[in-house]
Amino acid sequence: MKILYVCHRFPFPPKRGGKIRPFNMIRHFSAQGHQVTVCSLSRSASEAIEGDGIAAHCHRYEMASVKNPIQVIRMVARLPLLTPSSMGFFYSPSLKQRINALLAKEKYDLIFVHCSSVAQYVEDVQGIPKILDFGDMDSQKWLEYANYKPFPLSLGYRLEGTKMEMAEKRLAGKFDLCTATTRAEWETLESYGAARNTDWFPNGVDANFFKPDGDGYDTDTLSFIGRMDYYPNQECMFDFCRNTLPLIQARRPSAKLLIVGADPSPAVRKLGELPGVTVTGSVPDVRPYILRSAAMVAPLNIARGTQNKILEAMAMGVPVVTGPAGAGGVDAEHGEHFLVGSNPAEYADACLRFMQDAGTRARFSSAGRERMLSNHDWEASMRRLDGIVGRLLAH
Repeated sequence: MKILYVCHRFPFPPKRGGKIRPFNMIRHFSAQGHQVTVCSLSRSASEAIEGDGIAAHCHRYEMASVKNPIQVIRMVARLPLLTPSSMGFFYSPSLKQRINALLAKEKYDLIFVHCSSVAQYVEDVQGIPKILDFGDMDSQKWLEYANYKPFPLSLGYRLEGTKMEMAEKRLAGKFDLCTATTRAEWETLESYGAARNTDWFPNGVDANFFKPDGDGYDTDTLSFIGRMDYYPNQECMFDFCRNTLPLIQARRPSAKLLIVGADPSPAVRKLGELPGVTVTGSVPDVRPYILRSAAMVAPLNIARGTQNKILEAMAMGVPVVTGPAGAGGVDAEHGEHFLVGSNPAEYADACLRFMQDAGTRARFSSAGRERMLSNHDWEASMRRLDGIVGRLLAH
């Protein structure tokens, strides 16, 4: 089968959330013998060079280079329009031309799009089965941002969320089948009543890469993993350092927090001035930082879909403390596989349980990894995807 695969971020190397899911799909389709042509964007020379590695996992790829200043102008140009500004950020005339040329020259059996922001490239294509994998319903994320941003920024985020929701509903009706990452995201998609057919398949985790190493951990250390140029990660660390960490240190003065992630903003770097807090910035490998932690915290107030940071920590046998927003995208149970808190006091209590009680930590360590192996395995997720694709093509 010949597949045209379009995604919003160039899917190699799979080092961040927006790249991990599409990469695993592309690799899976190619391993089955399908000819996959990947079309996406790169935003820097280094990303373009790294992205060449996708060649080992697909039949062909088209990479259009864009520069953020120009993409920001495209976003601003859409402010007075009904089109979401996000779609301007992910639009490239060059990529559009290349996709049109491929469609004119090649006969594809399936068009697969990951992320609604790039559905614009093929939304009007007829005569080829099309799947739109929303992943997360981005509109709901923008609407949630509005609750945390000051006025008048909050109005802008609310406008973008409203426009994006309208676009999601319109796009859902233009594809033969639409999918999402979690059951909760799928329920949002279903509530639109706009898609012809819908389904969902979960994110997985590479449990052979993210695994325990058998060494010990520091009972005083907590960690957080995530890109620190991403607002939900920034917001939750500001909140945690302001409201939760002091409660922990009041009962355990030696407690430390590692904030591990690329591109921290100046405000995030300033958190490193707080007692016990270290902001690492970009690191070659996050695993040593997480593995040496008593627990990985993910107290996200804003979260859609699956948080890969939670899957990775649990796969490494490191207990996780998260909130309802982070827990919603993980197929695991509070009190059995991880701990879920709703306020600073509950977060502090959960963290201290893992820091002070080695037996409790060991129990959650084992149960969390086992849950990842059974319920967030990429092979199982891809089998579910195969069934979804098979049902579509059969009809």
